[in-house]
Amino acid sequence: MAKSKIAYFCQSCGYESAKWLGKCPSCQQWNTFVEEILEKSNASVPNWKASPASSQRANKPVEVADITFKEEHRLLTPDKEFNRVLGGGIVAGSLVLIGGEPGIGKSTLMLQLALNMPNVKVLYVSGEESDHQIKMRAERLAAVGSEQLAVSSRKSENPKSEINKGCYILTETSTQNIFKQIEELQPDILVIDSIQTLHSSHVESTPGSVSQVRECTAELLRFAKETSTPVFLIGHITKDGMIAGPKILEHMVDTVLQFEGDRHHVYRILRTIKNRFGSSSELGIYEMLGEGLREVSNPSEILLSQRDEPLSGITISATLEGMRPMLIETQALVSTSAYGTPQRTATGFDTKRMSMLLAVLEKRCGFRLGAKDVFLNITGGIRVEDPAIDLGLAAAIISSHEDIPIPAKTCFAGEIGLSGEIRAVNRVEQRIAEAQKLGFEQIFISKYNMPTAAKDKKRLDLSRYTIDVKVVGRIEEVFGLLFG
Repeated sequence: MAKSKIAYFCQSCGYESAKWLGKCPSCQQWNTFVEEILEKSNASVPNWKASPASSQRANKPVEVADITFKEEHRLLTPDKEFNRVLGGGIVAGSLVLIGGEPGIGKSTLMLQLALNMPNVKVLYVSGEESDHQIKMRAERLAAVGSEQLAVSSRKSENPKSEINKGCYILTETSTQNIFKQIEELQPDILVIDSIQTLHSSHVESTPGSVSQVRECTAELLRFAKETSTPVFLIGHITKDGMIAGPKILEHMVDTVLQFEGDRHHVYRILRTIKNRFGSSSELGIYEMLGEGLREVSNPSEILLSQRDEPLSGITISATLEGMRPMLIETQALVSTSAYGTPQRTATGFDTKRMSMLLAVLEKRCGFRLGAKDVFLNITGGIRVEDPAIDLGLAAAIISSHEDIPIPAKTCFAGEIGLSGEIRAVNRVEQRIAEAQKLGFEQIFISKYNMPTAAKDKKRLDLSRYTIDVKVVGRIEEVFGLLFG
């Protein structure tokens, strides 16, 4: 029996110390150390099927030119939005962490993915729900039938000898028992719901603690890399919106996905925070229905509201999320301040950048907005950080201030500088093509997106577009064309 000892862990970064410290020397945070009881195991092999030689081998340095590179094989899922967020499919041996608020749909997303994988064995390990609760949720998903679900519980006395081609459910929290079932089943994909509920016998601390989360993740990481089995981890988040557990958890995994959304809206956003196998700025949009999550292939249609009459303070901006162009509706309301200090409120947009836009409009264009209440809103419950929506927001603010509607078939794509110039944005061709596809008549872009042939051989050719492209250099030109 190994001797147990007491150690102190930082709850922010997972730093280990032999004594309590007021300030963490790693992340510089105060009062984050907690006491935990540890038990070191004498075994040098991991808790799953592995040979002692594989864990004791020593790697030797290899020259870069001598390394043989084999193109990675990706497993495509029926969910196109999920494939896009992962960078083109599931990579063998990858460790993916999915975080989100309680009740947002993390378990529904992963169970729906497991039930719709054709000819793939998926082991869904749940430490929060019983097998009967998962079966009830699976029956609500319209895309699958109840005969595809084979329940394998730890309490079953007569487990099935043959492997069914479907989704297997295991209600277990001990990593040792989980790896025993993995050796018998040999699944192609492993889903853990959630990582905070697992516990390892190698660590004498409660489930969800810093040491337990780190040890269980390390065991799953070794399993994923040495068996080339993709592992999906569902993680809880704290009240600050960060993934619960040590920060090292996000460094250990290959991909970190954030499942976002407002409970008052039916749309959910799957955002990439980190991805070692693809872009880290991709976005997937789902619609939460009673039968499960429905992927939204054209998000511009749901982000644009259908209105019968022209209204002031509403504009359409062309933005990019990863490689996907989207048209979003930006709304502004400017009113006289009833109190001494005017209010500045933005929903889905950076408040500091809104203050910068208001200062530019007042300094360069002469609009007196210092004593006005200004409210900005990005419809659909999403948050946009693309600076290309600056021009659309400025036009919406002036439209509300002057109470003059902007034509409904007009959209904007441009960044505003401090001197009032319209700066160029990246991939403007995709923005123009998306606006043309949705039936818009004109779009405002920067003249700096029109380089001369001497500077850039790939000159923007406007003749292939049927939409009217307005090329402007300063914000005064935009207001002159819109309001006269």
